[in-house]
Amino acid sequence: MFFHKQELQYKATPAKPDAVYARKLQEVLGGQYGEITVALQYNFQAWNTHIPGKYRDLLFGIAAEEMGHVEMLATMIAQLLEKAPLGITDDAVQSDPAIAAVVGGTDMQQAIVAGAGARAVDSMGNPWQGSYITASGNLLADFTANANAEMQGRLQVARLYHMTDDHGVRDMLSFLLARDTMHQNQWIAAARELQESKMELLPVPSNFPQKKEATEVSYQYLNFSDGKAASEGSWASGPTPDGNGEFSYHEGPTTSAPMPPPTHVDSRFYGTTELPNTLEKIAGTVQDKLNRE
Repeated sequence: MFFHKQELQYKATPAKPDAVYARKLQEVLGGQYGEITVALQYNFQAWNTHIPGKYRDLLFGIAAEEMGHVEMLATMIAQLLEKAPLGITDDAVQSDPAIAAVVGGTDMQQAIVAGAGARAVDSMGNPWQGSYITASGNLLADFTANANAEMQGRLQVARLYHMTDDHGVRDMLSFLLARDTMHQNQWIAAARELQESKMELLPVPSNFPQKKEATEVSYQYLNFSDGKAASEGSWASGPTPDGNGEFSYHEGPTTSAPMPPPTHVDSRFYGTTELPNTLEKIAGTVQDKLNRE
């Protein structure tokens, strides 16, 4: 059950309108690592969690906070668009607002479609999509994905911070940066706690019998590049993070297999084969008449 409280978690008021910057902010609202993504990602992970308790409560709690961040950004974008000039000052394009909007870098659909408001799109106008969400049901995999999402999101907000001198916008971004700092740390801590309690371990999924994989190549670093420096990394020698083996370094693959012959699909797919065209046509006709593959 959801309730809406008509106040913001933190103030979101720009010093002045700026339609171009409003478009830039769309990235951290509706982009792949934007607030819409993390809000719904954490909700779906909570809905897909199979155990009650602290991890499920953590997901629900942060999901609700992130929905509040969606609202903060949407509110900020709407205010940046309020009374913002649609064009730029060059007389050559000012007479045509549509051309002026394109040249000036504004998003015309924020005006035409959303009536000077935020949209569920990224900074290039690409619609937000559910494929951005990771919700696997495995908490270690999901918490690790969450840490990455917060890292990518904080990286983008930090870049946006330097793209404006508006003190109101920067004030809101400084708050979001701080919350991203917390969320990065919390997901890393939660992933560590899962492993320390042995509820989940590496490699994910840890309850799949590892003896069923080709263990001879489980910890081999196979160098498929002409660069040699990778051999100097901790992933090329020494104990593995999961504690189940030792890394080894190899120049190129340690296995190979012959390439199978080309496939021959049903003639009604009309793929080009070495068979005569007439023969392919006859085969397709016969298959149709017999109503079989």
